[in-house]
Amino acid sequence: MVSLISTIDTGHEDIIHDAEIDYYGLQLATCSSDNSVKIFSVKNGTQALVAELKGHYGPVWQVSWAHPKFGNILASCSYDRKVIVWKEGGKEWSKVHEYNNHDASVNSVRFGPHEYGLVFACGSSDGAISIVTLNPSTGLWDHQKIPNAHAIGCNTVSWAPAGSLQSQGKWGQKKQIVSGGCDTLIKIWQEEGNHWVEQIKLDLHSDWVRDVAWAPSICLPRSTIASCSQDRKVIIWTSTNNTQWVPKIINTFNDVIWNVSWSLTGNILAVSGGDNKVSLWKENTEGNWICISDVNKMPNQSSNEQRAL
Repeated sequence: MVSLISTIDTGHEDIIHDAEIDYYGLQLATCSSDNSVKIFSVKNGTQALVAELKGHYGPVWQVSWAHPKFGNILASCSYDRKVIVWKEGGKEWSKVHEYNNHDASVNSVRFGPHEYGLVFACGSSDGAISIVTLNPSTGLWDHQKIPNAHAIGCNTVSWAPAGSLQSQGKWGQKKQIVSGGCDTLIKIWQEEGNHWVEQIKLDLHSDWVRDVAWAPSICLPRSTIASCSQDRKVIIWTSTNNTQWVPKIINTFNDVIWNVSWSLTGNILAVSGGDNKVSLWKENTEGNWICISDVNKMPNQSSNEQRAL
């Protein structure tokens, strides 16, 4: 059973859309419709505000920490059509890059595995996905774009772990991402040369896909993706070759599901939605997913219902 051990009064003046713990579990980043990003120290059961980052001019939907090998780096995305990359230097946080190559709200941003360098993917309501990479030789940020990735808009992106199982049945280093959109589809993309190609389309949800999460693969002989939707379903997709995916609906909830997130080992899935609960799910020895715990969210922590408008 999981119990609530701590709460944080963030001081945000509007809805909180995302909260992300860093690699070491020592810092918490939050973002809100008050246009701000906040960073808290959460050491030894105490919380303290470290920084308040202001640079967006609209609701901030999501934040993502980079691997610590690159320093203390955070990315945020917003309704203002921008992704901002922030970095700590000398105990001060500053903006180091602003990506503004989308024509509508940027709804999701995720840093990729550190093996690929400092790179993030972002998805937008303009239907496109961008992959933005820091060139260590020039210090400039290069970008690739997947236009028309999702009709109406892209709501979420997630990276495959480096070395995930490739379609030829070998462990390789080709970059892959999974995305979900307003077209009710989940799509897997793979980098081929200087562009990205659609590998497969997964079609089982009946409403907007709100989140996707590719599970960490700790030397497992299969890949696993979780997805959730406004159709109130959470689906686990598994594959042993990344070309044929087997879906399993683990539950149909009583309300819209907004977020899915894997544990570091990839064996426990956290699910949160409009029912104001967070539930944890784990696969048993029979291959069925069972709820092992559920807790109520705090009243001021809301869903992402405004995202992708």
